[in-house]
Amino acid sequence: MDRKQWAILAPLLVAVFINIAGFSLILPLLPFYGQVFDARPHEIGLLFAAYSFGNVFGEIYWGRKSDIWGRSRVLALTTLVAGLSYFAFAYAPGLWAAVLIRIFSGFFSGTLGVCTGFIADVSAPEKRAKTLGYFGAAFSLGFAFGPVLGGLLAGEEVVAASFRLPIFVAGVLSIMASLWCALVLRDAAQPAGEGRPLPKYSDAFRFVAADGLLSRLFVIGFFGIAAFASMEAIYGLWSEENFGWSARDLGLAFLAIGSGGLFAQLVLIGPLVARYGEARVIVMGLALLALSMLLQPILRTPVSGVLLMGLLMTGHSLAFPGVGALLSRNTPGERQGSVMGLLMASNAVGRIVAPPLFGLIYSAVGHDAPWYAGAVMIGLVAIVAMQAVRLLDRQRAGTPVTN
Repeated sequence: MDRKQWAILAPLLVAVFINIAGFSLILPLLPFYGQVFDARPHEIGLLFAAYSFGNVFGEIYWGRKSDIWGRSRVLALTTLVAGLSYFAFAYAPGLWAAVLIRIFSGFFSGTLGVCTGFIADVSAPEKRAKTLGYFGAAFSLGFAFGPVLGGLLAGEEVVAASFRLPIFVAGVLSIMASLWCALVLRDAAQPAGEGRPLPKYSDAFRFVAADGLLSRLFVIGFFGIAAFASMEAIYGLWSEENFGWSARDLGLAFLAIGSGGLFAQLVLIGPLVARYGEARVIVMGLALLALSMLLQPILRTPVSGVLLMGLLMTGHSLAFPGVGALLSRNTPGERQGSVMGLLMASNAVGRIVAPPLFGLIYSAVGHDAPWYAGAVMIGLVAIVAMQAVRLLDRQRAGTPVTN
């Protein structure tokens, strides 16, 4: 990437860092903030899921709008409104109002497709994977920084006033990102004047279902993302019960989670993919995910609780970039938009459905049960991933591949 391209990309990475720091700042607060409304575990899971529900529609809407208005203008608008929604969230009068605000915030934060579109504008196809790595690093840095700040700013008591300061700071960070996008970020390409067509999910579904490799990649993505989102949602409740952790303690623990993802993206994934290929790295990542979930209730110490969540994020960061890369590489160009759109929609459904479901498991079956259920789920998904490895090996050997 030359100096001119880097000068265009660097402001986007700064905006991503600021925005993700603001978004992730309230993640360790949600389990405790939900208790202000006497929310049960599955209702706390709903607070996590509501944001993803809004994201689904935001990704479709803002991706098309960015083709017409330009990426920087859309990012400036959406981060401003998302920032204002945090102030409303701080004064939510009840649980369902909080859920509705989270949906609204998720809609205006559904701009991942806009950011990746910006990256596609500024980078050549052969350098796009490396450029996306910079994007992932900015994301992980924000994810590591935000929760720590949120935990440090939160009060000790489980009352609404204890959480207003960090939620306000999250809003301020989003507004800062909006100003940065408006004043500094510049589009690499002129708006096309018309939005991209909506993905044809029905055609994409039939195409994926008929392909043994692609269908397995979708299974891996759906269940893997669902399990990860669920562990993220119940971790605060579980650590509060077992270790007596407050929102502040949980925020510091999230430092390990973000650091694990950053380490995987900057140090591990490149050499591992070069040596073993994406499919085998997916299996490695899933193995780390399952191991971290299985050991969490067995070891049950504060130190292991932090380290295993870092391992969880490491496994997640190894497994799921490879799913998207393999899917894109094995999909013809004319179907890229619909198939990748279907993948994003499928993953979002997993993030919507699973956290409340695992919250029900937490309260109805036992507080350790979600960890074991998640480990079993990922173990089964790892079997599917090993089938994908065999299909790819046969594909490279020239053997016909079937379901």
